[in-house]
Amino acid sequence: MAEPTSTEARPTRAYVIHPDLGHARTQRRDPEHALAEAVALAHALPGIEIVGEEVARLREPNPGTLFGKGKLAEISDRLASVEAELVLVDGPVTPVQQRNLEKDWDVKLLDRTGLILEIFADRARTREGVLQVEMAALSYQRTRLVRAWTHLERQRGGLGFVGGPGETQIEADRRAIDEQMTRLRRQLERVVKTRTLHRAARAKVPYPIVALVGYTNAGKSTLFNRMTGAEVMAKDMLFATLDPTMRAIRLPDAGGGASGRKIILSDTVGFISDLPPELVAAFRATLEEVLEADLILHVRDISHPETEEQAEDVAEILESLGVDEDVELIEVWNKIDALSDDTRAALRRTDSRTEGVQSVSALTGEGLDDLIVAIDTHLSRALDEPRTEATVRLAFSDGRRRAWLHEAGVVEREEAVEDGLVLHLRWTARQRAGFEALDSPEE
Repeated sequence: MAEPTSTEARPTRAYVIHPDLGHARTQRRDPEHALAEAVALAHALPGIEIVGEEVARLREPNPGTLFGKGKLAEISDRLASVEAELVLVDGPVTPVQQRNLEKDWDVKLLDRTGLILEIFADRARTREGVLQVEMAALSYQRTRLVRAWTHLERQRGGLGFVGGPGETQIEADRRAIDEQMTRLRRQLERVVKTRTLHRAARAKVPYPIVALVGYTNAGKSTLFNRMTGAEVMAKDMLFATLDPTMRAIRLPDAGGGASGRKIILSDTVGFISDLPPELVAAFRATLEEVLEADLILHVRDISHPETEEQAEDVAEILESLGVDEDVELIEVWNKIDALSDDTRAALRRTDSRTEGVQSVSALTGEGLDDLIVAIDTHLSRALDEPRTEATVRLAFSDGRRRAWLHEAGVVEREEAVEDGLVLHLRWTARQRAGFEALDSPEE
């Protein structure tokens, strides 16, 4: 491998630690799997080279240094041997612990929240996403303002976490952060208002919304691309998608009963265990697409050893967002291509007998036809609203509203009269509201 030239930035040498509290640990996860996820998170941050990783077992966290003296010295030796410059601790680290560890190990240190914020800052693309990340980062920074703050005298990378000479700067920095957060809130309110207008415009389209949700790296974006023909960033990487992407598509007639109906498909940010509270709040507006969904597709990486635990995390976040329990939901067991032939065949037999479960490979397309039929069936049930007959009279020149009615599939019969067209309709209250919204003042 060629040596990096002087113009190429050398990657930062990072060491990943998952603190395991043993019997005191409240997480459902196996510590080795938790470490693997932490390493995957680290790989999602650009400019990072992982030079070591370990599960650090400890009985109780030390309030000053997190680790006890013996463990502290052991890790210090390992960090020196691999010349680590950055330590990523997969868990919460208090400001005092961070200060002491950075001083003792002579490295920069990020805890789990700081790492996820760095990734989000790198990945956010839309204006709303950028503002939300900045808000979350400032909220996090504000919690790091503590006495004896001299450990932050040196400049920090990434989001540029606030640095200063110490205790005398705390109030000034807190005021600066509060003022910046106020400015960002105003900007975010304007952006959210724009999104509200966009949602109002979509309400005029009589298509149901189908939202893809799931644990990060479950394959949502790959499935979205497979179904829409879009080119959303889809990589084997945590948090590849941070901003919601929406496409209006017509479900292909799968030959098994799909009606070819039009839907709006929404790809959303991936969920993760122990998501920082700052980010849950900051991204609530982004996840509003899920709250408005007529059908939720919970995409699961069924090949992952902790797929059940990941599913529980997703369910908890959906509940915290206030998603109605009555909303139709399909569990999409994705990545069956990563399973053995026997396991894959057994899954396919299971989902054929289990309501609300479909096993697929978004990568190869296996099972996609059955998923499309299931989506259509669930939407028919979710949108099984009573239809009423109505008559609408339109001018010959009113081609836009006439096209809307035909596109919605509600026209039973149409006849021309002297001064225009008379359309005989059968529609739902939802469709009627969408049609009437075409004449709203916002139009």
